[in-house]
Amino acid sequence: MMASRLPLPAPPTRHKTVVIADDSVVVRGLFARWLGEAGHFHVVAVAGDGETAVAHATRYKPDVMVLDLDMPGVDGAAALPQILKESPNTGVLLAATLNERNTRIALECMTKGAMDVVSKPDSRAGMTLSLDFRSEFLLKLGNIAHTPARPGSLPPEVDIVDLPHGGPVNLRPLVSVMPRYLVIGASTGGPRAVAKVLFDIGEGLHDLTTLVVQHMPPLFTASFAEQIASHIGVPAREPFDGERLMRGTVYVAPGGRHLGIDRRLGHIVARIGDEAPVNFCRPAVDVLFNDAARHLGAATMGLVLTGMGSDGTEGAGALRKAGAAVLAQDEPSSTIWGMPGAVVRARHASSVIALDEIGASIRCLVRGVQPA
Repeated sequence: MMASRLPLPAPPTRHKTVVIADDSVVVRGLFARWLGEAGHFHVVAVAGDGETAVAHATRYKPDVMVLDLDMPGVDGAAALPQILKESPNTGVLLAATLNERNTRIALECMTKGAMDVVSKPDSRAGMTLSLDFRSEFLLKLGNIAHTPARPGSLPPEVDIVDLPHGGPVNLRPLVSVMPRYLVIGASTGGPRAVAKVLFDIGEGLHDLTTLVVQHMPPLFTASFAEQIASHIGVPAREPFDGERLMRGTVYVAPGGRHLGIDRRLGHIVARIGDEAPVNFCRPAVDVLFNDAARHLGAATMGLVLTGMGSDGTEGAGALRKAGAAVLAQDEPSSTIWGMPGAVVRARHASSVIALDEIGASIRCLVRGVQPA
């Protein structure tokens, strides 16, 4: 009697390569130990300054680099463009103690190609003992490490539409009325994408009331709004609860709080809430989109940009049922095609558009013209 054949073991998954750049020996050792214990990661080199980090990027072409902003000589912000030039497929996770200065610098770095940021605790003991920080660090690094290189192909499960190379693809009737409200949801890679879209819309923003949910910690969102205002030349700020929403203004959800929409005393106002996270997020895109569907209906246009997860999918469905158009960023131009991809798979997208074309398309729709 022949022995039954045992199933062949699955081929081993290649460990993701990581370079850790931090001027603290203790921090480098701590991060390396966490990655070793987590598995699936291989720390190929460490650096104590930006110049060495650039050299390691050139030599190793790592999947991920953990990059400290505060380092002697060439700091993280100065090293970032050189790192991405030498190794364009390396995902960069910024690591810094986030004071007001570092928050502004980190935001600028994310518009220049860094994928995410993790806030280091103020003290060494806090970093060593904080399970929340360790979990956040490993989660963000893992998300970046497992992001396919760009440009990439659609995931195999996406078979509901044939996406050609370049150009928008209409999946639903695009618009029934000229939009007066633009609601935007974004996460990983979002600061750069949001800023570009708003800049490209240009004068069209004066005809829109724009609300943005960008997954960010509390310190970031006020600085993000300031950055938007300085780059695009229109008012941008965090709204307060009950603030009347005005055309020609960009409202950014405050970090750690939900941004929704309400009708009070006959006016459309911002609703700021501390309800439980939705999709593990607060602020959550679904909260904004669902409120927009309820109170604004077809006068709204939804836009889902790059980000991990599926936040915004349910709200995009509500917008579609209310007669609103929903645009989704395409996969090749996304840092992570999680959120927009989920909207496409759920058949809620009106159009799937490359980042470079989104602003011009919205400009046309605000004028009541179908994009070419």
